[in-house]
Amino acid sequence: MSISRVTFPSSSGIELAGRLHLPLGRSRGWALFAHCFTCSKDLRAARVMAEALSAQGVGVLRFDFTGLGESEGDFADTHFSSNVEDLLAAAHWLGQAHGPPDILLGHSLGGAAVLAAAAELPSCKAVVTVGAPSDPGHVAHLFAQARPEIEECGEAMVQLAGRPFRVRKSFLEDIAERKLLPKVTALGRALLILHSPQDDTVGVEHAAKLYGAARHPKSFVSLDGADHLLSKPADARYVGKVVSAWVDRYLPEVSPVDSHRHDVEAYTGPSGFGTDLVIRDKHHLRADEPKKVGGQDTGPSPYELVSSGLGACTSMTLRMYADRKEWPLEGVLVHLEHGKEHVADCADCPETDAARIDVIERRIELLGPLDDTQRARLLQIADRCPVHRSLHAGVHVRTTLVPD
Repeated sequence: MSISRVTFPSSSGIELAGRLHLPLGRSRGWALFAHCFTCSKDLRAARVMAEALSAQGVGVLRFDFTGLGESEGDFADTHFSSNVEDLLAAAHWLGQAHGPPDILLGHSLGGAAVLAAAAELPSCKAVVTVGAPSDPGHVAHLFAQARPEIEECGEAMVQLAGRPFRVRKSFLEDIAERKLLPKVTALGRALLILHSPQDDTVGVEHAAKLYGAARHPKSFVSLDGADHLLSKPADARYVGKVVSAWVDRYLPEVSPVDSHRHDVEAYTGPSGFGTDLVIRDKHHLRADEPKKVGGQDTGPSPYELVSSGLGACTSMTLRMYADRKEWPLEGVLVHLEHGKEHVADCADCPETDAARIDVIERRIELLGPLDDTQRARLLQIADRCPVHRSLHAGVHVRTTLVPD
């Protein structure tokens, strides 16, 4: 996965800013993310969801609405309808630059925006909302105290999430006119609604209204214990996992790659050790380091992946041999632990100049009514698995630098 800064014009010519998450290998599809009211594309929940989807082979664009984050324009000139127009502009740019969006995701009022915009995007196959209101007019309660001044003077400064924003009467008029539930009923796309019962910004009753108005296929996931902004990292990661698993049904499988393509690609971002791996453009994995050595433990470590390869190869080799012999092997369970030992403490290790050597302890369980001779033979065959032989023979790694 790589993340790049992008800009594109809104329908009014304002320059909007975004972040584009490009997956390793070929993309299975494209997703567009809309952030919450007065938030930005850089909210943790937006970033985590984008990273989770990208790790599964989905390209994601998250962007700032007009007047927010890094996008140009004045927030006072915006309203719900202009947010929908920004969303359509982002979809148009994504379609021209990479591919039209297959998935629309929206958080809070951004969720209402993607529901309103879906009908205008024929490419959209599924919609995901997180903490979304069932009516755009819900946000009016955030500046109820300033409403008399807005009605009388046409605008007023209000405090939203601890920051000052100028809100105009046209904003109130727009959200009052936009009705969302009829659009949800006519959505015609798969819908996933995620909402916390403890959400004190947008109550969970809004999720019930959206779910009731929608037609199947529709799903609801309760985010028990989460707040509206998914400020706890664990909550944001959970949402990312759920969303990436759910959208998988609505995206095509990637066909096998041509022989000239890379077998494995690995990408580590600008911070941390978390690394995305893609195998033959089809299988996506995550690697990381344990927290005790500075990682976030979001995936197995590199040495654990090496041990996993040995374990898989051992099991497959024994399965293949037993099948050929027609032996009653019902299963193979391989336990592996990697460590380092002083050469002097390792009786069966090859002689080496190094003071310490890598050692993988491998314990094999053979399941089924095998006799002692068969078990002894299978133990010998375990050492013939190709990965075992490669590790013992040594592997030469030829490294070149790709031109910038």
